[in-house]
Amino acid sequence: MHLKNMQNDVHHSSASGRTSFLRTVRPTLALTLFSLFAQVSLTQAQVVAPSAPAGQPAPTQPGARSGTLPAGIPRGVTIPGGVQPGRGNQPANTQPGSNRGTTPANIPANGQNQTGRGVNGAVQTGQPTNANGQPGQAGQPGVNPDGTPTNPTDPNAPEQQGQEVQKTQEEILEDGYKAARAREREQLRSKIFGYEIFNNPLYVNTFQPNGNVATPRNYVVGPGDALNIVMYGYTEGDFSQTVSKEGNIYISGNTGIGPINVSGLTVEVAKNRIVNRLATKFVGLKSGSYGAQNTYLEVSLGAQLRSIRVSVLGEAFKPGTYLMSSLSTVLNAIYQAAGPDLLGSYRRVNLIRGNRVISTLDLYDYLLTGIQRNDTRLQDGDIIRFGKYVSRVEITGTVNRNNIFEMLPGETLDRLLSYAGDFAANAYRNRVKVTRLTGRERKVVDVTQDEYKTFVMQDGDQVDVEQLLDRFENVITLQGAVFRPGRYALDQNRTLRQLIDNAEGLKGDAFTGRVQILRTRDDLAIENISINYGDVINGADPDVELKREDQVLVPSRFDLAEGASVSITGEVNVPSDGAQYVSNMTLEDLILRAGGLKESAASAQVEVVRRKRDVDVSSKSAQIAETFSFNIDRDLTIKSSDSKFLLQPFDQVIVRRSPNYTVQTYARVEGEVTLPGSYPIKTKDQKISDIVKQAGGLTPFAYVQGATLIRTVSLSDDELARRQRSVDELADDSRRSRVQVEAITPTTTESIGINLEKILANPGSDEDILVQEGDLLRIPKQLETVRLQGELMLPTTVKFRDGQTFQDYIAQAGGFTDRSQRRKSFVIYANGSVDKTRKFMFFNIYPRVAPGSEIVVPERTAVPLTPQQIIQQATAITSSIMTLILGVLAFRSIR
Repeated sequence: MHLKNMQNDVHHSSASGRTSFLRTVRPTLALTLFSLFAQVSLTQAQVVAPSAPAGQPAPTQPGARSGTLPAGIPRGVTIPGGVQPGRGNQPANTQPGSNRGTTPANIPANGQNQTGRGVNGAVQTGQPTNANGQPGQAGQPGVNPDGTPTNPTDPNAPEQQGQEVQKTQEEILEDGYKAARAREREQLRSKIFGYEIFNNPLYVNTFQPNGNVATPRNYVVGPGDALNIVMYGYTEGDFSQTVSKEGNIYISGNTGIGPINVSGLTVEVAKNRIVNRLATKFVGLKSGSYGAQNTYLEVSLGAQLRSIRVSVLGEAFKPGTYLMSSLSTVLNAIYQAAGPDLLGSYRRVNLIRGNRVISTLDLYDYLLTGIQRNDTRLQDGDIIRFGKYVSRVEITGTVNRNNIFEMLPGETLDRLLSYAGDFAANAYRNRVKVTRLTGRERKVVDVTQDEYKTFVMQDGDQVDVEQLLDRFENVITLQGAVFRPGRYALDQNRTLRQLIDNAEGLKGDAFTGRVQILRTRDDLAIENISINYGDVINGADPDVELKREDQVLVPSRFDLAEGASVSITGEVNVPSDGAQYVSNMTLEDLILRAGGLKESAASAQVEVVRRKRDVDVSSKSAQIAETFSFNIDRDLTIKSSDSKFLLQPFDQVIVRRSPNYTVQTYARVEGEVTLPGSYPIKTKDQKISDIVKQAGGLTPFAYVQGATLIRTVSLSDDELARRQRSVDELADDSRRSRVQVEAITPTTTESIGINLEKILANPGSDEDILVQEGDLLRIPKQLETVRLQGELMLPTTVKFRDGQTFQDYIAQAGGFTDRSQRRKSFVIYANGSVDKTRKFMFFNIYPRVAPGSEIVVPERTAVPLTPQQIIQQATAITSSIMTLILGVLAFRSIR
């Protein structure tokens, strides 16, 4: 009510005093809203949820939906008043140390028997509660405040989504932390030497005990073992059987021999006991007063072996009791248990039997040398215990095994290196670095090679073996014009002359006037030392002493000269722009290298162009090149008539084409001729009429007016540009009309408009043009159609009819459109020629239409005038005419 009155006062206040009033009311309004919200939250916090059967949702308030929060409060967030959303409006735990905001452990939510976290996260077990909040019994139905039982399927049951989401997030974080820790432990364990042997899944079936072995003499017999007891010799018998649970065997037959206990005896001892008992009935088993031994007894294990139980305890990766074969040894059990865990020892594995340690196994003996020392055969009830390791040392770097090794007290660095497989080939052996833990910090210890056998390792040591330096202690390098360049030892090549002599000496092209030595100084700077080796050879200069890492370079004379070449172009089989020049090369030699002359070569017009090396720069008419002409015999055999002209570097030879040489050329005739096909061009002045005559003349159905000559045209870049400009200017007026033209390419075919009717009527006339290579004369069959395209209502193809005009054919296509450029219309005839529309005053004179022609109407690109623009232009013209008339009348009146 107080809040409502304040709102009314604010609403009815004047505009001038509204700001000051809001400043006064705003703090009071905020305090009132906070107080009202706290009272509502406290009322909700005091409600105790009635109990419900275990596993069922808790009851809700009558007339209110469970889990409903104040506006703007999301689920899963603690709200004022100690209410935890989604917990049936239970008061939140506000005791010290609680950071979850959950229900106290003694008041479980939903009245269920559940385990929750109390103060400081301690795990406590809650008890079921009834409607009064008192402890109840699990499994009894809950009661609503109105006395009705709780409906287990009530859709308004309290929701715990907030708590579940919160728990899930915490569990995800905890699981992620555990997974990371597990991966870290697994990575550390995988670095321990021996881990791979006991944890590789490929080895699971490899290290199983072999049951197909001869009976071990020290095998201890026990209940369940199948014994093969065979007597042979003078008396034969088979007493094979399985040892009973009491450890006895029984001899069948009427021997009168009672049970023989063999449990706990080795096979050998059991055999002696059986022989002693059977000898009372079978005297041949022993030598005595009855004579020498003539009967023998053999005791061995049968196919069925008993199983024993062996316990693996201590720091094992998979501790437990294992059911194993009685032939199993300690190593078999270790494989079953996957070896030691992260804290387990590989060096001290104890076998306990009868409450005492009977053997201790060092797995390093087996892993490193293969010696199975103390690998005792197991018996039923044996215990294998892994103790904690004493010390571990990690070794990294250039050794054969980078692992963590377990060291026994007193073992030295030399022993560690043997465990690591000794140094690698590129290891620095004189010194290793050991990082050691002190009581306060780390320290580095440099251990020299003399101390390897006396330096005792400690737990946590990290040994790092470095590589050799990437350098040579006695190498020198020789390069250039020598017979054997490469690396050499300084010990046998102390001087420059010794080095070159050991490299089999200098090549013929060696330039001895300046031999370079690149030397690395002590400060790693590189200096150049130039030597005149010719003076060293002659004794004029002393020999030069070399040092480590010197690089000796003997230059070649060819490296000091520009690469000389000659070229040959023109009518040769293999033209070359840069053939290697050699001394005494003649013109015929170069032509031979070019594959000889072509058939079209003018052998009498072979030119050699030679550059001038002494041009007078002050003369305007100075000669800058020389030319030599030769008549070369096509037979390049050496003879007295050869030119004997010696070429010089950079000469250019040009073999020209013979002017009288011409290859065969052809023209083709297609269509309505008697013999269509390709025909040779016999003479240079051969014309179209001659080709038609060679083809046997025309057929009766030939349409002479539609004959077309198609010619392949090759254009240069300049011709392409000029033709494109001409087409753009003549065929396309972008302001008034637009014509689509094909792109012009360097090599294209063009139709040449000819009048074959006049050509055949008057052969050799001006209409009869010359035929060129590749020409195609196409004579169509009698045409009877006219094609209409462009800016028409319905572009189509219609039948040609004599007497019809251009407008008649346009009418058959539906007429012009609003965008037709009528005065730009043109006709393309069947022979490729074109005729355009002409203009006479205000009239269009359209071209004639012939069979097979094509009518093209361009599109007008200019925007048509609107009626308003037409009226304005007409008004302006009329006004101008009236002004002119008035001017003329006024002039006449003055006269």
